[in-house]
Amino acid sequence: MKSKEIKIEDIWNDKKKSGLKEFISANSVKQSKERMLTNKLLSIQYKLEDYIKNENDDAEVIKILDFVKMYLKVLNLTKKRLAAYFEMRDSNLQKYLSGERKLNAEVVLKLSAFSHTKPEHWYMVQVKNELIELKKQKKKISEYQKYDYRNLVEI
Repeated sequence: MKSKEIKIEDIWNDKKKSGLKEFISANSVKQSKERMLTNKLLSIQYKLEDYIKNENDDAEVIKILDFVKMYLKVLNLTKKRLAAYFEMRDSNLQKYLSGERKLNAEVVLKLSAFSHTKPEHWYMVQVKNELIELKKQKKKISEYQKYDYRNLVEI
C-alpha cells in the first residue's frame, strides 16, 4: 500500500478554515462574560509579550499608552478614571504613558497590578522603544561626530 503525501492544502484549505471559524464563533458565544473578558485581557498580554520578543528592526513602535488604551477599551474605562484609581493626575499619567517621562517603579507596579502582567514587561516596552529610536538616530551618526572628545581637548 502506497502512502499519499499530505499537502498543506489538505489541512488548511478555505473550507476547513471557514469551518474552524464557525466552530470558534459558535463556542465563544457560550462562554461566560467573565471568560470572554479574561480571553480579551490575555490577548492584550500576549500582544505585549510578542512586542517585547519581536526583534524585527522594522517593527511598528507601540507605546505604553497604546497597550494601556487596549486594556481601557476592553474594560470600558477612561484614562481619567484610571489616573484617579492610580491616585494620579490625568496629565501626569499621560506623560508616563506617552513616554514624555520615564516610567518609575511606582507607575510600573500600578500598571502591573492593574493588568495582571509582569512589571518587567512595562520596562521592556519602554527600553525597546528607546532602542528603536536609537537605531533611527544611528543613521545620522555623522551629525554626532562633532561631539567627539578629540574636538574638545588637545591631545
